[in-house]
Amino acid sequence: MFRNQHIFALVLTLALHAGVWLLAGGYGFRYISPAEAPQKLEKIVFLALIPPPRQPLNEPPSAPQTSPNASPTPNQALAAPAPASLPDRPRTSMAAPPPPTAEEWAFAANYTNKNSKGYRYSWGQQVRSMMGTAVEGPDQGVVRFRIEIAPDGRLTQLQTLWTTSAVAEQLARQAIQNMPPLPPTPTGKPLIFDKTISFSPFANDGPPIYRDDCKPEPPVFRNPFAWDGKSPQVVAAPTPTVPLDPQALADCLRQLPQDSVEAESASDQRLMDQWGSRKTGR
Repeated sequence: MFRNQHIFALVLTLALHAGVWLLAGGYGFRYISPAEAPQKLEKIVFLALIPPPRQPLNEPPSAPQTSPNASPTPNQALAAPAPASLPDRPRTSMAAPPPPTAEEWAFAANYTNKNSKGYRYSWGQQVRSMMGTAVEGPDQGVVRFRIEIAPDGRLTQLQTLWTTSAVAEQLARQAIQNMPPLPPTPTGKPLIFDKTISFSPFANDGPPIYRDDCKPEPPVFRNPFAWDGKSPQVVAAPTPTVPLDPQALADCLRQLPQDSVEAESASDQRLMDQWGSRKTGR
């Protein structure tokens, strides 16, 4: 054991002498980091926006000059050529319908159903026939009147409710002033009604349909919950339809004429104009 201690002391002495010798020789104990890789230099580019030179207000801007051999820019290559002006097409027109015949006026003067329906139609046809040809353009339009005719057939009131063309209203009023003498009203009482006159090449007031004139009038819809905010709130009950009594129904059926093919076609056209887009998808 004593021998081992001598050996340990000898080794420690030699280590201390070696450290002193290294320090005296200038050997440094320091950490040397590995060499760093060379960094790439970033290239910075500066852009300066130079505004175009201002031109005088009185001179129009000059168009860019291009040589005939220069290739077109993308905007120029995609630009569509200006469409050529189309020639003027002839405007659509519709001649005035013929006036009611003597037989039609005789029927109208005796037809009392539906507020003298035949008399009202013949009166409108007479006015439209005297207005002349309707031509497509700014003069076409529609005018609606409120008319009152005395029992002897004289016009006692003419009021314009609305119009879409001053020319159509003027022509209609001129035709009404120059109408020939009309037969007496069917009921022997003043006849008051509203009538729309269409002065257009795309619309024509065809003959009415009479076959449903003896049926009771359908109830007029009124909002049962409408309220003016002042009166007591009352839910209005729908007005029931009242059928004609047997004697009135017999008199009505006696006056019904045979509907013509023109009347059927006009009725179908009116239904198509009103409901065609929903029922047929057109």
